Amino acid sequence: MFALASLAVGLLATFVAGELRGITPHDMYSSSIGVLGCKINTNRVAYWPMSVDCNNICVRVSYGGRSVDLLRIDQSGGAYDISYDAYNFLVSGQSATAHPITGGAVDMDVQNVAASNCVQHLKAGGLPLSASNSMNYVASCLGQPNSWVAKNSRLFNIQDPVCHWGYDEQCSVNLAVSNQPSCSHALGFTNGRLPDTVFNIQYGTGAVVAAP
Repeated sequence: MFALASLAVGLLATFVAGELRGITPHDMYSSSIGVLGCKINTNRVAYWPMSVDCNNICVRVSYGGRSVDLLRIDQSGGAYDISYDAYNFLVSGQSATAHPITGGAVDMDVQNVAASNCVQHLKAGGLPLSASNSMNYVASCLGQPNSWVAKNSRLFNIQDPVCHWGYDEQCSVNLAVSNQPSCSHALGFTNGRLPDTVFNIQYGTGAVVAAP
């Protein structure tokens, strides 16, 4: 009897682990904290209403027996948006490039998961941030030295989340010395526009287009 009761409690705990949210598709990459789209999988991003913190940057969204782990690296204006391709996969089971669908909010199960579940979406060995425009966020996380972002962030001399301007080089920072990162080239300068490396999947058509 005790074993059955324990099993029931365990099943209940699993069921209520997440929360239902009306999930909507988002087809243009952005990041309010300056995460560089050229160094992540932009088809696996969550755009939530709350501010981005230094630990809970990975969320699992589940629907219809499918689930995806998404980087939560942007603050929306109030909606629970996810990358269009992720939305398309959860609803239809197919990629937005292969079988694009349209639709509005769909109630899906959402829960925070360990950041390690989203490492698969990072191409730079850590969370890639703009050395010139992410320092407020970086400094706040370095002030929490045991946080995931403090231990796993990477700075690059690229100015914008869609990677149009700057130099594709890694930088370092020591806040005890200066709050300005040190890079091989001058911080915030550029040698012309960089090649397109961030692409969006157009809503409804599935066309892959360079981020503006």
